[in-house]
Amino acid sequence: MSNHSGFSFNSSPAGPQTPIFSTASTPNARTVPSIGPRIPTVGPRARDLHYSIRDFLSAHPLLELGGQEHFTVERRRHQDVFGLHALPKDKIHPIDDVEFTAIRGPHGTIPIRVLYPASGKDSRNKGRAGALIYFHGGGYTVGSVDEFENGLRLVAEESGCQVYAVEYRLAPEFKYPVQLDEYSAVIDWVQGEGGKTRGVHPDKVLGGGDSAGGNMTAAICLRRMDEGRKPLAGQVLLYPEARLPFDTPAATENNSSLYLECNGIFSFASNYLPRSEDISPQDRYISPGMQSVQDLRGQPPAAVFTSGYDPLRDVGCEYANKLSQAGVQTRWRHYDNLTHGWLQMTAWSGAAEQAVKDVAQEVKRLAGAASNTPWSPQGQSQTWNSGDIKFAR
Repeated sequence: MSNHSGFSFNSSPAGPQTPIFSTASTPNARTVPSIGPRIPTVGPRARDLHYSIRDFLSAHPLLELGGQEHFTVERRRHQDVFGLHALPKDKIHPIDDVEFTAIRGPHGTIPIRVLYPASGKDSRNKGRAGALIYFHGGGYTVGSVDEFENGLRLVAEESGCQVYAVEYRLAPEFKYPVQLDEYSAVIDWVQGEGGKTRGVHPDKVLGGGDSAGGNMTAAICLRRMDEGRKPLAGQVLLYPEARLPFDTPAATENNSSLYLECNGIFSFASNYLPRSEDISPQDRYISPGMQSVQDLRGQPPAAVFTSGYDPLRDVGCEYANKLSQAGVQTRWRHYDNLTHGWLQMTAWSGAAEQAVKDVAQEVKRLAGAASNTPWSPQGQSQTWNSGDIKFAR
């Protein structure tokens, strides 16, 4: 029997619905029993980690996120394992075309890698393509687009949507809110002239991210709503760091030896947050998951993914639960025997590959469901002149 399982839950602003649980579509996948009409705040963990993930981590014992090594060492090790150049050629997912470009942002040049799927050519030619702006994970401190491109290629081709992978400025060299400023500038560009010239419909622009990138995606949805800017059409959150305090069962169960070291998350937060009495880890744009249900109303539709063997599991479950209670259309999918970081592990794990395909289906669904009704701003907001800067291929 396959050791891979998952389930999903749908909620609607129209009111509570019967939960729809579905196993991930791998052969002989186990069915997880229904657990009631509300997304749980504590996700289940399978008895065993999926064998493919276990074997991958065993083969790379020095690969940790938030471990004892200095973050510069972790940066190099992640590039050596996950960088596109390091992957076997037969494990690199095909993509129709890749464009290297950049825009002028509020803090300087922002490099962007655009992944064009063959499956999206027709909608692109008609100016109706969907787009996913993606902020990668790595504790705000580690990682680059190169290490996430392989998984994002699969998302693009399976969804038919273009993926805009952003090389945002990392901490600790650059502190909050620099990264959110850059996120908003890229959204303005893709919803505007940058997307238009690439066949993107302005009402079909999604935001997404994993781990710290999921945190920043949730935060930018709140910030743009507060600023009266055009919202994203949806938010795709992979094992998000929805809040910074980790007083959850998942933090205890998955504290070490499962790639992401729970204790290291606090050092990442220290890297990200400026030393200021005016900024608290509980602030709205730092810990969206700490906000009240009432304060989360009006958000774009969400797809939230969590993993059983992940210290961030329960903060992701909690956030999906709160969004659902706030009337936000929310779909939650949980993999009880996967760990943190599976977006980057498709070259080694069929279970991770299937999970990424599930992400792609949510991207496709959210982009397809996006309203074509023109958006009306509620107030004035500042925009940046973010023209294209072309990089040589």
